[in-house]
Amino acid sequence: MLRSLGSLRMTIFRESEFCRELNLTKILRPKKLKTENRKPKTALKAAVLAAGLGTRLRPLTDICPKPLIPVLNRPLLGLLLAQLEAAGFCRVAVNTHHLADRVHDFLQAEPWGFNLSVSHEPEILGTGGGLRQIGEMLREGPFLAVNGDILTDLDLAEIYRGHRTGAVSTLVLHDCPAHNNVWVADDGVVSIGAPPPGGSGSPLAYTGVQVVDDGLRRYLPPPGQPFNLVQAWREALAAGETLAYLTVRGHFWQDVGTPSNYLAAHRRLLAGASPKLARYFPGLADPWIGSGARLGDRVQCRGGVCLGAEVTVGEGASLADTVVWDRAVIGPGVELEDCIVAAGVEVRDSARGQVLV
Repeated sequence: MLRSLGSLRMTIFRESEFCRELNLTKILRPKKLKTENRKPKTALKAAVLAAGLGTRLRPLTDICPKPLIPVLNRPLLGLLLAQLEAAGFCRVAVNTHHLADRVHDFLQAEPWGFNLSVSHEPEILGTGGGLRQIGEMLREGPFLAVNGDILTDLDLAEIYRGHRTGAVSTLVLHDCPAHNNVWVADDGVVSIGAPPPGGSGSPLAYTGVQVVDDGLRRYLPPPGQPFNLVQAWREALAAGETLAYLTVRGHFWQDVGTPSNYLAAHRRLLAGASPKLARYFPGLADPWIGSGARLGDRVQCRGGVCLGAEVTVGEGASLADTVVWDRAVIGPGVELEDCIVAAGVEVRDSARGQVLV
């Protein structure tokens, strides 16, 4: 099903239609990743994995698909796509499942500067099955794959060009002790999820960004079948394939897949933790106030506050580390801390550490 809007050429494929013609910081490399192994400059392709249910963000994702969760009043997916556009990617594919029509409408309404394809999954295919189906849209050759629930200011074009020729994938890793479960050695990844026999290698964490090459398809099922990406990586390693990696440092990275992480992302961005991402929010300041928002007398915003468009905050209210979505109403004298207020909700009582829908 082809939809056109101005310069946008968007093709939405449902699983049953999949065989038809398809249209849309500093990086530290392992010691043996030679310059001649890097992919020469070429057309950049990317996939955004956005089909997840967002269960960790419920009840917010019962009313808003995870890709459209607002970050500083901008849909998360929109920010990721804007980054890909700025980096020079010319073909981008996005997969969808939960509340997919809303995601499709958002994608159609924006005049993206790249060829965009959408892979709709009537039944969710998992990280591996979704990647296989979306990869078929992008056809042969390597492509960047980004998880749709992270915020980062990594140089995505440089990562694409840093892919190791001959590897089934190049994983982008960093040191995040709570999540360090990918063991690496000079030649590449040696184990995932558990230390390798003999305890060789050092653990790092997967950032949710990788460059996928054609060889990985041998370890993924045919399009339309559910599968787990980690299992594909493990099977590739067991078969003697090279699973390469790039180590990144000095970058901004934040998972936004839980309420606490979502609030942390706002707190960090409003504190100036990523000047690179701040470029997508001209005039960024704390509090960040959307268009048409109205604040009564003696309202206190005590840090980490983002108010959506047409929000009303009553006289004497106090807000801290709180994100309020569009058209919500905060009553007079209400005190909110560490809260998320969904769109259109009226809050009459004070709260701390709650998601209000």
